[in-house]
Amino acid sequence: MTTEFVPDSEATYNYRVVRQFALTTLFWGVFGMAMGVVIAAQLVWPELNLGLPWTSFGRIRPIHTNLVIFAFGGGALFATSFYVVQRTSRVRLISDRVASFVFWGWQAAVVAILFSYPLGFTTSKEYAEMEWPIALWVTIVWIAYAWLFFGTIARRTVRHIYVGNWFYGAFIIVTAMVHIVNHAVIPVGLLKSYPLYSGATDAMIQWWYGHSVVGFILSVGFLGMMYYFVPKQAERPIYSYRCPSCTSGRSSPCTSGPVRTTCTTPRCPTGRRPSAW
Repeated sequence: MTTEFVPDSEATYNYRVVRQFALTTLFWGVFGMAMGVVIAAQLVWPELNLGLPWTSFGRIRPIHTNLVIFAFGGGALFATSFYVVQRTSRVRLISDRVASFVFWGWQAAVVAILFSYPLGFTTSKEYAEMEWPIALWVTIVWIAYAWLFFGTIARRTVRHIYVGNWFYGAFIIVTAMVHIVNHAVIPVGLLKSYPLYSGATDAMIQWWYGHSVVGFILSVGFLGMMYYFVPKQAERPIYSYRCPSCTSGRSSPCTSGPVRTTCTTPRCPTGRRPSAW
C-alpha cells in the first residue's frame, strides 16, 4: 500500500523549525541593527555609553556584528536551507528532535553571546569573540545541523541534487572548518583561553577565518537561497546549471569534486523546475 505524496502537507515536511528560525531571524535582525544604531550614535555622542563599561562602544560593537552575521544571517540560512532541502529532496528532515535541538541550541549560543560580551569575556578576535565554552557549544550545534542537512539529502527520493543545495553544503562545510581551526585554544579557566597559535600565524588564521566565515555565510549561503527563491518567484526554471554549479565548485575546494558531475548538465534534467518545487 502506498501513500500519496502531498508536497504542502505538514505531515510531509517539518515546517515548524522553518517557522521558528524565520521568526527569530526577524527578531535578531531588528535587535542587532538597533545595536548598530546605538554604537554609531556613540561615535557622535560618546556620553551615550552612560559611563559604564558594559555599555561602551568596544563591548557593544561585537554584539552588533555577531547578531547581524550569526543570529540574523545565520538564522535566515537555517530557515531557508531546511525549507529548500526538504522541498527539493521530496523528503522530510531526517529527525525532528535534532531539528529542535539545532534551533534551541543556536538560540542558546546567541543569548550566551549577549551576556558574555558586555561583561568583557571575549577572545578579542573579530567575528570570533566567543570564549571556548560557547565556541564548543556552537561546534556541537553545527555538527548536528550538518548531519541533519546532509542526511536529508542522502535520503532524497529524487536522483537530482538541486543546485541551491550545493551552495548550502559548501557554506556548512567551510564554516565548520574555519570555525574549528580558528577556535583551537588552550583553556586556562571557565571563561578564559589563549590561542593555540601565536604571533603572525595567529593573525593569518584569524583573518582566514574572518574572510571565509563572512564570505560563506553572507555570500555562498545566500546564493543557495537565491537559486531557489528567485526562480520560484519569477516562475521560471534555472536558465543554466552550468554557471551556478561551477561557481559553487570555484567557491570551495570542498565541493569541487562532486560539482564537476553537475557541470555537465546545462539545465534541470527534465528541463523544468523540480517536481517538489
